Amino acid sequence: MTEAPKRVRVTADLPPRRPATLTRGIALPGAPADEADAVYARALVRSQLRLALGTIAGFVLVVVAMALAIALIPEMDRIVLWDVPLSWLLQAYAFYPVILVFAVLYARTAARNERRYRALRDRE
Repeated sequence: MTEAPKRVRVTADLPPRRPATLTRGIALPGAPADEADAVYARALVRSQLRLALGTIAGFVLVVVAMALAIALIPEMDRIVLWDVPLSWLLQAYAFYPVILVFAVLYARTAARNERRYRALRDRE
């Protein structure tokens, strides 16, 4: 029977830690708690997160609705354009404009949120 290898503990001296600042949940990590910029930045992050989640939810809803419409409406297969059923064309090309619309809406709204943030920050 062989013996289990001995464990070696490796330690190092850590640099001294600076005292933690109280943020009360409104400041970004590492920023002083009393700065108005931290409050505005936190609001911007929350706003952008809400926008992203709303955009994703809307996109998924539209894509699922389109997929269900293609799957549940058999009359689309009877319509033929350029020797290709309409349902195939919709599956191949209809999703790209939806992606583009959601991308443009997201980019415009995100830019508007950032402009509002800058306007609030510069006003002080």
